[in-house]
Amino acid sequence: MEIKTNKIDGANAEIEAVIPREVVDANLEKIAKELTKTASVQGFRKGKVPVAIVKKQYGDKLVQDAEAEALREVLNKGLDALKIAMDSLIGEPNISKFVKSDDKIDVTVKIALRPEIELGTYADMVKAFKKPAISDKDVDARLEQLADSQGKYVDLKRKRMARKDDSVILDFEGSIDGELFEGGTAKEFALVLGSNQFIPGFEDQVIGMKIGEEKIVKVTFPENYGGDKLAGKDAEFKVNVHNIQEKTKTEIDDALAEKLLAGQENPTLENLKTQIKAQLEAEAVSKLYNDELKPALLETFVSKIKFDLPEFVVDQEIDVSLNKKASTMSEEEIQELRDNTDKLEELRETFRDEAQKSVRATFIIDSLASAENVKVEENEVMQTIYYEAMQMGQDPKEAYDKYKEAGYLPAIQMSMVEDKVLTQILNSKMKEA
Repeated sequence: MEIKTNKIDGANAEIEAVIPREVVDANLEKIAKELTKTASVQGFRKGKVPVAIVKKQYGDKLVQDAEAEALREVLNKGLDALKIAMDSLIGEPNISKFVKSDDKIDVTVKIALRPEIELGTYADMVKAFKKPAISDKDVDARLEQLADSQGKYVDLKRKRMARKDDSVILDFEGSIDGELFEGGTAKEFALVLGSNQFIPGFEDQVIGMKIGEEKIVKVTFPENYGGDKLAGKDAEFKVNVHNIQEKTKTEIDDALAEKLLAGQENPTLENLKTQIKAQLEAEAVSKLYNDELKPALLETFVSKIKFDLPEFVVDQEIDVSLNKKASTMSEEEIQELRDNTDKLEELRETFRDEAQKSVRATFIIDSLASAENVKVEENEVMQTIYYEAMQMGQDPKEAYDKYKEAGYLPAIQMSMVEDKVLTQILNSKMKEA
C-alpha cells in the first residue's frame, strides 16, 4: 500500500494512498471468515456456514466493510508517519477523494488538528483601567428611586386637575373615522401620567383634566405600530375621568432602610447607602465590560495571537452564516445559487474573514480558560437557563429541555466560559477609582 503524507500547517494535514485490489480482497476474505462463526443462514447450522454462502448473502456490505478496513489502515499509517496522535484530531477525517478502478483505489484523506496556541504573556495585552467611580449624588438618586417605589397611590385630599405622575382612573373609547376599533375600549383603567404607557400624545392631553370631566383626545398611531389596521392612522378617544390619585412620599430615613433591608443585620440608612453604592459599582462595571472592554479585549487577542486554523471548522462556520443568509433570501435567489456554483462560492467567500475570526476566538477562549483555570459545569448552565426562564415567566425545565433537544447547551456553555474568562482577566487589571 502506497502512502504519502503532507503536513500542510499546524492545523491541517493530508494523507494520499493507493489501496491495491488485493488488500481489499484480503480484508473481505478475513471479514467473511469471521462472519461464518456468527451468521444465521437457513439450511446451515450456526458456525458452519461456508464462506462462499456468506459472501453471496452479504455481498456489497462485505465490500464496504473491507474498504472501510483499508481506509482505517491508511489513516493509522498516515498518522504514524505524521507523528500525530489520534486524540489530536478534530472531527471526523474527510475523505476528499475515493476513486475506484479495477486494480486499486486512489484515496485522499484530509484531517484537522487541534491547533497549538502560544498565548505568550497575554496579560500584557490588557491595559489597566480604573473602576467606574460612583458619587454620593448617584447614590442619592438611586435612593430617591427606591423611596418612590415604596409610595402608594391615594385619593386626593383636595380636588385639583390631573398632573404628571398622578394615577388617573378613567374610561376610554377609541374610534377611527367614527368606527370603534378592537382593543380601543376600557373601563376604570388606571393610567400613571408620564409613564408613556399609551400612544404618544394621549397622556399629555389627559393632564389637566378633572374628576368627572369628559374629553375627546386626538392622537395618531405611530407608523411602526404593531397592527396594520392602526399604524399611522388618526384616532379619537372619548375619555371620562372617574378619579385622580397622587403618590404618597416616603421619607428617606432609617425606617425606609429597615423596610428595604428586612432580615439583615444593621438595617440603617448608612448601611443601605453602602449597599446601594456597591450595587451601582457592579452595574457600572458590568456595563463597561459588556459594552466596551470585553469586545475590545477579544478583538485584541484575535488580532495578536496567531496560529493555524482547521479548514473544516472554518468551513462549518461559513456554512452556518450561509444558511442564515439563505433564510432571508427569496426562492428565486436560492435557485440562482443552486444553478450557478461560481456565484455560490463567491457568496461563501464573503463570510470567510468573519468565520476565521470566530473560529480563532473560540480556540483562544478555550486556551485562556485552561490558563486561567476557568470551568463552567453543566449544572451552572442549567441554573442560568432556569433563572432566565423564570425571569421571563416560562417553565424552567421546559426551557432547559428545549435548549438540550436543539443542541444549544454546548454553545451556551462556551458563551458562559468566554464571559468568565474575560471577566477574570479584566478584574486583574482593574484599579480602584
